[in-house]
Amino acid sequence: MSSPIRYPVPLEAYPNRAAAFEAADDVPLSPDGAATLGEVIETRYSRRAVIQGALGVAAIAALWENGLAMAQASAANPPVAFGFDEIVAGIDERHHVAGGHRADILIRWGDPVFADAPPFDPRNQSAESQLRQFGYNCDYVGFVPLDAEGTRGLLCVNHEYTSEEMMFPGLGRQDRSGFKGMTRELAMVEMAAHGGTIIEIERRDGRWATVPAGRYNRRISTLETEMSIDGPAAGSSRMRTGRDPSGTRVTGTLNNCAGGITPWGTYLMAEENFHGYFWTDTLENGKPAKDLGGPEARSWKRYGMPGMWYDWGRYDERFNLDKEPNEANRFGWIVEVDPLDPASMPVKHTALGRFRHEGAESIVAPDGRVVVYSGDDARFDYVYRFVSRERYREGDRAHNMRLLTEGTLSVARFDAQGRVHWLPLVHGTGPLTPENGFADQADVVIDARLAADALGATRMDRPEDVEPTADGRVYVMLTNNADRKPDETDPANPRPANAFGHVIEMRAPGGDHTADVFDWEVLVRCGDPAIADVGAEWHPATSANGWFASPDNCAFDAAGRLWISTDQGSNWKATGHADGLYALGTVGEERGRSRLFFRAPVGAEVCGPCFTPDGTSLFLAVQHPGVDGTKDFPGFGRNATFDDPVTRWPDFDPSLPPRPSVVVVTREDGGPVGG
Repeated sequence: MSSPIRYPVPLEAYPNRAAAFEAADDVPLSPDGAATLGEVIETRYSRRAVIQGALGVAAIAALWENGLAMAQASAANPPVAFGFDEIVAGIDERHHVAGGHRADILIRWGDPVFADAPPFDPRNQSAESQLRQFGYNCDYVGFVPLDAEGTRGLLCVNHEYTSEEMMFPGLGRQDRSGFKGMTRELAMVEMAAHGGTIIEIERRDGRWATVPAGRYNRRISTLETEMSIDGPAAGSSRMRTGRDPSGTRVTGTLNNCAGGITPWGTYLMAEENFHGYFWTDTLENGKPAKDLGGPEARSWKRYGMPGMWYDWGRYDERFNLDKEPNEANRFGWIVEVDPLDPASMPVKHTALGRFRHEGAESIVAPDGRVVVYSGDDARFDYVYRFVSRERYREGDRAHNMRLLTEGTLSVARFDAQGRVHWLPLVHGTGPLTPENGFADQADVVIDARLAADALGATRMDRPEDVEPTADGRVYVMLTNNADRKPDETDPANPRPANAFGHVIEMRAPGGDHTADVFDWEVLVRCGDPAIADVGAEWHPATSANGWFASPDNCAFDAAGRLWISTDQGSNWKATGHADGLYALGTVGEERGRSRLFFRAPVGAEVCGPCFTPDGTSLFLAVQHPGVDGTKDFPGFGRNATFDDPVTRWPDFDPSLPPRPSVVVVTREDGGPVGG
């Protein structure tokens, strides 16, 4: 029998909201008995023209499909070498980019999404204003082209979470004070700042700018956006609430981290740390009771609820488990949004499973079925794959937008012989039976973590982005897992504190992403290669500036080259490097060689690398600037707040706080980013 699941560490133990989110990813909630990836690795290796509707939706979709095919084809061919001189690693109040490139601020928290948006006034915020403005912490970035020339497109951006100590003047950390400074009005602002933004952008005289009057512009929010629910859990008794007795409608989306753009040009939003938003009035010594009881108790514990990171449950019964125990089952999904129809209702696809999704990257398999990969971003949780039942039809957008409704969800088990086995999460298969708590397929997908536990999936080191290529390669970003203690090591688990993470390459046989068994190997082990005890493994030409820690998001450019962004959280002090974007070789003589291309300001993480189809523009999300680890920043030595920031990036205006922003990188000569 496995040992009991450990309950999450109280939020107030962490210096700021960003650190608390990082800590939540670090709390292992999977059962201890299953094999971990570290054990498997060591067993295998002995060491180591759309202006005012000029084009219709069908034409835009065709542009996207053609661009996607070109990008996938290039990713399937041997990529050209990187052609830039890397920058120096370090940390300061500004961002830095490789020579020959420029990095311009495209859109910031509070900037207008609509022509009638009010001016940004951080000292006088309202939910109504925020719903017309760019939301808070920006994570995933997707691009959908709107013309064949590559001068217009839609930017699709997730807003992961909010930090009241950085958003509101005079407030400070609220979870440490029992939310004494919070009000219903401020909570509504936070809900409005979550979700996503779709905004038109255009390239003028070589520079990108937003189009606030764009016909496709849209804000998606936790506060008011109605969404439908489809797939096996739709209508389940566990999905029904007082507001929605049908179990098929839900308001809002939560903690949208990474995501994806589908082959037919829709926008996938991944709901990650949804558990942190739920509240209980049932306390023990001022903390949430460890066992709240009721039919959802087992599920709540496995998903780490209630997190009580916000006090929304005081003002909205949706987020109070005592009053709406099923509401939490309606979050933790993949949401599909049609960016070409601002009036369309987003859909939560329950067939893709409920867990803390990091990413939703998709690809069309050789037989036409669509495959979506996603990681469950927590220590000792899993990598998942969804294969659609029906096949993709080029140009048939209505058909393709139903492809994620039905299919097979699987979870990965890595073996020591270098094989990945995809284990179907299908009701009635193996232990997924009523006797084990799975009455039907709805239970399997609602409790995908519990189902994966039962199947014996490999416990991973915080799987984040999972990026496929047309030739069958799949890259898995494993951020870190320092939870293993020295006395827990054994010959099969050589790194007792994997503080730096690693990258795995999987290979589907014959490029078939639907195959039951893949090959796998470690591409790089992250950390400083100059410190033997770290156990890092890189190409020997990787410089002291080029190695990185905590891989998070990734993307391929038009030349098929892999780019990786990092998220060290407050632990950047262990490397002395700010988070950034790195170019990593994957084939030939450059395989395993990393170069630093872009560096974020202090306290920020870099998210959502996204290239235009021609590779001449790169979009990066820089979130929570001036937040993580500021007490360790030389000369500052304290936790930053709205009133006392360590940096005022990107405006450097004494009247403004730091603002999460999307940066667009272009080459000064107009050529492809990265040389």
